[in-house]
Amino acid sequence: MTVAVVQAAAPLFDTPAAVARAEELVHEAAGRGAEVVVLPEAFIGGYPKGLDFGITVGSRTPAGRELFRRYHAAAIEVPGPETEAIAAVTREAGVHAVIGAVERHGGTLYCVALFFGPDGYLGLHRKLVPTAAERCLWGRGDGSTLPVVDTGTARLGAAICWENYMPLLRTAMYAKGVDLWCAPTVDDRDAWQATMRHIALEGRCFVLGANQYLRRDALPDDVHPVQGDAPDTVLIGGGSVIVSPLGEVLAGPLRDGEGILTAELDLDDLVRARFDLDATGHYARPDVFTLHVDETARHTVTRPGTVDDVASEA
Repeated sequence: MTVAVVQAAAPLFDTPAAVARAEELVHEAAGRGAEVVVLPEAFIGGYPKGLDFGITVGSRTPAGRELFRRYHAAAIEVPGPETEAIAAVTREAGVHAVIGAVERHGGTLYCVALFFGPDGYLGLHRKLVPTAAERCLWGRGDGSTLPVVDTGTARLGAAICWENYMPLLRTAMYAKGVDLWCAPTVDDRDAWQATMRHIALEGRCFVLGANQYLRRDALPDDVHPVQGDAPDTVLIGGGSVIVSPLGEVLAGPLRDGEGILTAELDLDDLVRARFDLDATGHYARPDVFTLHVDETARHTVTRPGTVDDVASEA
């Protein structure tokens, strides 16, 4: 199987441009032979790196509220016209894709990974715990959106950015038999590479880490990131990577610009790697350790006939 991770960013607050760019990148990766394509965290909807939204402890500003209004307007409803546009691309190309986005659900935004395939839109994963100041922008997902997609030759799942540091989430996903661990992120630190290699070794899975490469000139002129206003200031520096089930780097890490990494995977390496370690199989000790996972959809208000409108699509 040939896979691709895309390192790129889309203009902030310009959803049509972001969707068009996603379509273009999926097409380009498919043209290179990729059967699975991963795009970074919050690619559609944007990751507002360096913006504070006027937040201090105990106070919000009118300007910050207006900035959030713009961010809310740039998010997408799922499913919706944007997901259908991308689904048309994956149908045509016959590929699977995992794409980071910001979902708008009423007054709340969620950081999500969207799953697509040759049959179109397949479902989503909502980030369980937004990190630090992200919690002022995004809500928290629940256990109902932890899909694993069977491509027919491999099973793929996703953990977004610092979710990859959640050991119990990793255990739950390992138990679902993830073969291709997709990690959309904006973490560009060198230390992130150790995390990607650790998950590959721990989960005995291929890891596909897709990071943004974002410069100041992708943000509107009227917003001012803390990193400065020089157009070529790098806000997110990339680091996309593909890792084997034994922790070997197959492609990347990519730095200093946008690009697409591809790798040809020998799926038999999954079995070879699990010979001596299967974290939720022969290397587990259920007599000592067990994990309870609640995949119930949670609703603030329930009424007779309430249907889970997210998990039923995943």
